[in-house]
Amino acid sequence: MLLVQISDIHCGPMFQKENFRQAIKKINTMKPDAVLVTGDLTEDGLKSQFETAVAELKKLKTEKTIFVSGNHDYRSTGYLLFRKCFPFTQVTEIDDTVIIVLSSARPDRDDGEIGHRQNLWLEHTLTKYKNKTKIVAIHHHIVPVPDTGADQITVIDAGDVLRSLTKSKVNLVLCGHRHRPWRWKIEDMLVVHAGSVSCEKLRGFFCNSYNVIKIEKNKIDARLKIVNGEFVEFDEILKRREVLKASELSKFTKPQQFSAKPVV
Repeated sequence: MLLVQISDIHCGPMFQKENFRQAIKKINTMKPDAVLVTGDLTEDGLKSQFETAVAELKKLKTEKTIFVSGNHDYRSTGYLLFRKCFPFTQVTEIDDTVIIVLSSARPDRDDGEIGHRQNLWLEHTLTKYKNKTKIVAIHHHIVPVPDTGADQITVIDAGDVLRSLTKSKVNLVLCGHRHRPWRWKIEDMLVVHAGSVSCEKLRGFFCNSYNVIKIEKNKIDARLKIVNGEFVEFDEILKRREVLKASELSKFTKPQQFSAKPVV
């Protein structure tokens, strides 16, 4: 199965229309089994921005498109428009894979919350799919992401969510929200974060991008695709980050770095 994850489109003042259209054009050539859109389709939840998002996403030529709401979509009573503009499908089965959508957005709040009832529903639902590859999609990140500054807006009940995910032996969690591609591994579970496909606001990885995930016989291969650029392995992203950190840290081992001269 081939799954493409795009995230944080942000139709509005920071929307990079040409980048988005180039991404869609390339995705269509891949002929994925499904496209997963993990939230923040709009910047302010306004009617005009939803209309732009609908028009642009109609260019996708895929049989299944799965939509997840983001905190920006729920601004300005955008939560009333999101369900009207985009179908909400919480469980999608494709071959030997099941994709579960968790709603973390709350009206006019930047932080996310899953809630006790949704956690119980998740655990109960996943018991039906013990022999399938289990993917859970959430807009907000459940684990903080490097290079994204002060982290005040993760899922506020992340501990409960992580417990449910690991207890249910979820194979892959796909998040958006922080505009920073990254990957964590928690026990046997991969947590993959998407960058922004078309917003000019980027963190730590200064290219618009999206994720391409191939699933075969319970094996997951997630790669990053730079818009108008190359594929990049997540191992390489993590490696580059550590090399950069080591380079920066090495500066502070030199005595001259601790001079009393003012920093300009």
